[in-house]
Amino acid sequence: MGSFSIGHWLIVLLIVVMVFGTKKLKNMGSDLGSAVKGFKDGMKDGASDSPAPTAAPAPSQVANSQAADKTTIDVEAKQKS
Repeated sequence: MGSFSIGHWLIVLLIVVMVFGTKKLKNMGSDLGSAVKGFKDGMKDGASDSPAPTAAPAPSQVANSQAADKTTIDVEAKQKS
């Protein structure tokens, strides 16, 4: 009672083909395949995108930060115990 016979599945397949047509079913299959492939590639790229080590700052940035250090206050300064 819970399972369908092969005859039931053939009738369902025939109705699906009549409603959508073979060309549209073929296009949907290829679109689904390319979407899955794109998802797998995205997951592979996401796993390899680990944070890169920070490079040394450019000399102009060092000069700007040294000038700013004289007037800035360190808000994360540790308190003496």
